[in-house]
Amino acid sequence: MILAVDTSLGTAVALIDVDGSRRSEASAADPLGHAEVIGELLARALDDAGTDPITHVVAGMGPGPFTGLRIGIAAARAFARGRGIPVVPVPSHHAAALTAIERDSLTGPFAIVTDARRREVAITVFDGVDADGIPLVRDDTVLVPRVEADEHLAGIRRIDTETLSAVDLARVGARTITAGRILAGEEPLYLRHPDVTVPGAPKKVGR
Repeated sequence: MILAVDTSLGTAVALIDVDGSRRSEASAADPLGHAEVIGELLARALDDAGTDPITHVVAGMGPGPFTGLRIGIAAARAFARGRGIPVVPVPSHHAAALTAIERDSLTGPFAIVTDARRREVAITVFDGVDADGIPLVRDDTVLVPRVEADEHLAGIRRIDTETLSAVDLARVGARTITAGRILAGEEPLYLRHPDVTVPGAPKKVGR
């Protein structure tokens, strides 16, 4: 089985067979509180999936807010390390794109649009799937002011996404594994640095 974990929007966990069949799924739509629910959702999904061995863990790499996104990635990496299995990093927008293409039968160019907070949205433009069945990125992910999103897209159909299917994230990961490809690096796609910074050295006070 393949486990997928994503916290780029809400919190989503799923397990699939290597052929893409859904085994179990658990999610919470709340864009906050990832740390409070991730353990419970993992336990629920694992209980429902059965006892077959898990061979890979797919981690949703964003785009997403710094704090929430790193919780899911850390959980995926910790689980994989505990089982001695590899982590497969997948951009989160690929899952939403696969949902649009295979569930909603969307054709032609379209944009996955997700809330990036601070009155901004993250946008990735896709156009169908490639030879490996993986959503084909036409324009890389960018951060755009919400009020300028339609102007930026210039008529491309937009899919505003509030929740993510971990099942489809796992399916993208499975196809990536089969094709021997790498869709993302180890660094998450934050798009924006966190507000919190490491304080500088304290100033010396003269006598």
